[in-house]
Amino acid sequence: MRTYVAKPAEAQAGRKWWVLDAKGQSLGRLASTAATLLRGKHKPTFTPHVDTGDFVVIVNAGQVKVTGAKADDKMYYNHSGYPGGLREESFRHLSARRPETPIRLAVKGMLPKNVLGRQMIKKLKIYATAEHPHAAQKPEIKDL
Repeated sequence: MRTYVAKPAEAQAGRKWWVLDAKGQSLGRLASTAATLLRGKHKPTFTPHVDTGDFVVIVNAGQVKVTGAKADDKMYYNHSGYPGGLREESFRHLSARRPETPIRLAVKGMLPKNVLGRQMIKKLKIYATAEHPHAAQKPEIKDL
């Protein structure tokens, strides 16, 4: 029995669309589910060096939860490149200002740090509310 290796053209043809509802879900558990679907690890045709994953649409991003005191203790850092240019922002402030960003950063941290990972993160669509413009793709709802 030979090992199956997916080819990029085959992987593109079999892509599905999934919808994940973030309402009341834990940030890490939601992100790990999304990363698994984006990589394609849920498929029997998973190949590590080929992007075999599906598209993922996350709705209600503004209602994602973190446990304990992480809402105030979890910090996101950004540096302008100038001396003294380090900025920090708590999860609570960042999710109020841009609710998609904490989820995008959590999923991005669970993907490969190479060209393949940058391709995978482009298949992630995040929306702060329950509406999304991807109904034409007939996405399936994934239970967490």
